[in-house]
Amino acid sequence: MGIMLLGFMAVGLAIVYRVMRDAPPPTIAAEVVIPPGADVVSALSVDGTIQVTYRAGGAILLSVFDAGTGELRQTSEIAVR
Repeated sequence: MGIMLLGFMAVGLAIVYRVMRDAPPPTIAAEVVIPPGADVVSALSVDGTIQVTYRAGGAILLSVFDAGTGELRQTSEIAVR
């Protein structure tokens, strides 16, 4: 009886493991919008955001976008000294 109970527990754990392992990856925005003519320096996907560093009009800018929707959250100019 005890061995059969252990067998059911093992099957149950295997099913839970497979369901959790095969979960779909999070969605990522298909595109983000930066100013026309800007030169992209780098792009990263970090903690639910897409961070794009680019040169535009003589300035270096960092824009942070929501990774799921592609919506702009924040833009900051990077000062070069």
